Amino acid sequence: MERVKNNISQTDGAISSYACFCSSCGSDHTFPGGECRLFAQALMERLSARKDIGSNSLGPGGTNRLSTDPLFGESRGKMFGVMECLAADGATVFCKAFSGQFNGLWLVEGWAPPLFDLDEWTRVNTGPELTIKRLSREIQACRDEHARRNLQRERRELSRRLMKDLHALYQLTNFRGLTLPLTDIFPDKTGIPTGTGDCCAPKLLNFAATHNLLPIGMSEFYWGRENRSANRRHGHFYLPCIEKCRPILGFMLCGLRELHVRK
Repeated sequence: MERVKNNISQTDGAISSYACFCSSCGSDHTFPGGECRLFAQALMERLSARKDIGSNSLGPGGTNRLSTDPLFGESRGKMFGVMECLAADGATVFCKAFSGQFNGLWLVEGWAPPLFDLDEWTRVNTGPELTIKRLSREIQACRDEHARRNLQRERRELSRRLMKDLHALYQLTNFRGLTLPLTDIFPDKTGIPTGTGDCCAPKLLNFAATHNLLPIGMSEFYWGRENRSANRRHGHFYLPCIEKCRPILGFMLCGLRELHVRK
């Protein structure tokens, strides 16, 4: 989070027409602010010049875990997001987020955190993840087709239970002060897509709602090698994704427009 001298300039952006349904109040909500591409472009320039996302980032053996170099290699790029907000004292605050993990890290100083308690996530995830990896090794080594199918079925069921348990840890707070787990918000009862809640927009909105900040601008861009689906290109701006973000952003935006009106 970066505080700067108050000099507000809003422009209409495509995200302002991105309507999302809120099951909590039964209404569609849109983001009432505009874009903040100037700050996003400044972040791009910083990423390009520094080639990492933080300072003092040298880990064991002098490796830089926050280097952006892997984003241009086999691991490919990821989305970054910026949000312009007003603090309670009237100062302008800029927040930033990256999607998912960065080189295995959920928490990086100066970036919006995930929507769950990391210690609890680690506790829930560690045991089943080790078992899933063991089953994967057994499946690869198995030569009996019947036994192989049983192992695959066991791994699939364990993965399904683990994702359900992990999704229940995600706590989403909206601008009415209501907090609900992801499993209570996502409307698709057939399953929540992997990565839901890990994108930039949910991280930024949740951070603002839990820190008494009023969002007035938001932009997201892709940084790194083109993704495998070829629908994300380096340095291009994109709206929040439809399959994972749209089903939850309605709840997360609830109450924000009223705060803008009162402001």
